Amino acid sequence: MKNKHFLILAIALFGLLAMSFNKSKVTKPNIVLIYIDDMGYGDIARYGAQGYTTPNFDQMAAEGISFTQFYSPQAVCTASRAGLLTGCYPNRLGFSGAIDHTSKIGINSDEETIAELLKDQGYATAAYGKWHLGHLPKFLPTNHGFDEFFGIPYSHDMWPNHPVNKNYYPALPLIQNLETIETNPDNTQFTTWFTEKTVDFITRKKDQPFFVYLAHPMPHVPLGVSSKFKGKSKQGLYGDVIMEIDWSLGQVRETLKKLKLDENTLVIVTSDNGPWFNYGNHAGSTGGLREGKGSTYDGGQKVPCLMSWKGKIPSGLVSSSLSSAIDILPTIVDATGAKMPKRRIDGLSLMEVLNGKTDAKPRETFLYYYRRNNLEAVRHGDWKLVFPHPGRTYEGFSPGKDGMPGGANENHSFAGGLYDLRRDPGERYNLMFDYPEITKQLNEIADNAREDLGDALTQKEGKNRREIGRIDN
Repeated sequence: MKNKHFLILAIALFGLLAMSFNKSKVTKPNIVLIYIDDMGYGDIARYGAQGYTTPNFDQMAAEGISFTQFYSPQAVCTASRAGLLTGCYPNRLGFSGAIDHTSKIGINSDEETIAELLKDQGYATAAYGKWHLGHLPKFLPTNHGFDEFFGIPYSHDMWPNHPVNKNYYPALPLIQNLETIETNPDNTQFTTWFTEKTVDFITRKKDQPFFVYLAHPMPHVPLGVSSKFKGKSKQGLYGDVIMEIDWSLGQVRETLKKLKLDENTLVIVTSDNGPWFNYGNHAGSTGGLREGKGSTYDGGQKVPCLMSWKGKIPSGLVSSSLSSAIDILPTIVDATGAKMPKRRIDGLSLMEVLNGKTDAKPRETFLYYYRRNNLEAVRHGDWKLVFPHPGRTYEGFSPGKDGMPGGANENHSFAGGLYDLRRDPGERYNLMFDYPEITKQLNEIADNAREDLGDALTQKEGKNRREIGRIDN
């Protein structure tokens, strides 16, 4: 009898241990990070798009959280991606602008990406789509924490058929891991290819924690859409492209649901910067914000952001908390239990907000840098102080059409001003002289930023900027 009781007890204990083991296998959430190129704040239905539908974006928003005050790290491709993957202001790492085929620089090996942090925790990692953090082998994804890469090394307008700079760029490479497998690939297949790769990776890695970074090259020009969506929207080719990206999101989320991974997967979708306005009908919408890509006015950096995690993020949340893509790395670290980077970062975890604390404000301040290292504006709370600076303006120029760019003044002299973004999101009413105490407070924030990160406008070097990666280091 004692032996029988002992056997029953042993079986019960074994069962508990097995349950504990199985539970431990699913405690690390999967991460799907989708970064869309040049999609404006007003380009999906949730944020005001017209002339096409985005049912998968809408469904994700209904089941998760929509951010209404979310900013890209900078208003341009390379710098924005550096900020996303490292949690730093890009200029802290030496990044500015958009690097091309002539660049001998890229992400420094001393910087830790999201992929490297998660790989240390046993995650399978992959990047599909556009990289743009250095095209030389040393800088490509598989040397920065990703097990797999399939995509293009920089923007796909950097090819021989550029509409303005014909034959300046070499053939565009399509790269698998470190090998060029094709040149000048068919961009009408980009969204389909990179989606299929993502779905395949999720399916192959379903039994272990995974991180997949899907960086869509679209809707950056030149636009391309597959036959599945060509001619489907009332907004021409641009609307077709957004509808296909919406389809892509649906494919990824349906795969997670089918594999019963949706309750253990954090999905994040956002854009690298605002729309490239001078491309006219091949550019998106800021939803009424001022200026666009390449500008530190909010049309250039305020972007849509959605996050979902079934059972963790309450359904239908809307957050007006100030936040940025530099906050994604520490949020993922918080969600997964990974270690923070050894070097200083600028991002802050948004997990309080994701957990439903809608009044939480992890971030109070944001710095708007552009060009070489120009501190062009600072935001604190609802207030934004713009400093006098030369910059891009699209105002006063006729936009281009059907893939040809229109004009823009790259060195317009902006006078700056103080704006209350709660009442004036279009940044049109300068209140600098009405609120001198607010102006003083934001100037003090700017002075501290200049000491830390520098400011080319005021000839400040900054004490804590780091060296960008070079082929000789």
